[in-house]
Amino acid sequence: MIKLIAIDLDGTLLKDDKTISDKNRETLMKAKEQGVKVVLCTGRPLNSVVGHLETLNLLDEGDYAVTFNGGLIQRNDTGEVIAKQLMTQDNLEDIYDLTYDMGLPLDLVVGSSVLTVQPQPQNSKSLYYTLNPLLTYGEINLEESSKLDGINKMVCAVGPKLIDEHLPKIPKSYHEKYNIVRSGEYLFEFLPKTVSKGFGLKRLGEILDIKPEEMMGLGDEENDLSMIEFVGLGVAMENGSDVVKNVAQHITVSNEDDGVAVAVEKFVLN
Repeated sequence: MIKLIAIDLDGTLLKDDKTISDKNRETLMKAKEQGVKVVLCTGRPLNSVVGHLETLNLLDEGDYAVTFNGGLIQRNDTGEVIAKQLMTQDNLEDIYDLTYDMGLPLDLVVGSSVLTVQPQPQNSKSLYYTLNPLLTYGEINLEESSKLDGINKMVCAVGPKLIDEHLPKIPKSYHEKYNIVRSGEYLFEFLPKTVSKGFGLKRLGEILDIKPEEMMGLGDEENDLSMIEFVGLGVAMENGSDVVKNVAQHITVSNEDDGVAVAVEKFVLN
């Protein structure tokens, strides 16, 4: 029996225009009414998805979200952080050396703020502000960054061709130290080594006393892979990447065709 549904946003729950369809909304609200936990599992910070939580009626006591790709677990009604894992100044200096040498901009995500580390390579500018306009954007010098009280994640947001070119070149030593995942066509991220959506769901499951086999996860991109592998029922979107579809137990229809609702109706609703 499924007791928790974990859902990615972009390319999964959201249509291409970044809205939630009526069918997806109504189906997930029915699941909640039946006592199933509906958990948004996203790379974004909580404040940037509050509108979607409102749409889905997920702002009550007992509603949770897994944010920053598993780096934070939060209560939706209060924003209280009940579990977290952050990155350090040493991590920043290490990753900055790598991305600067590769000619890629580096953004720090600290809560609801995005800070582009300066100086940056001149031939490539960050596109992150175009991907998540609800966040606050600014700049920070590498020397000033030591004043930050932890970093949620670091991202490179550039054109797909640059990601295709440079992501495979990241040395194995960096993959051994960090969880490096592509989370969209224009974005890849550096996270603490143990942090992933699967890690976040494991922590939330321990808090709620819900076993992995009682969870269903839906996603489309590489950063959803750990979630799809961790839960008892992993569902990939038809529009998802092959790496996700190859490990999923079920492939639903696309995000444009209410794929979340189709899967929830099939496996969860009475």
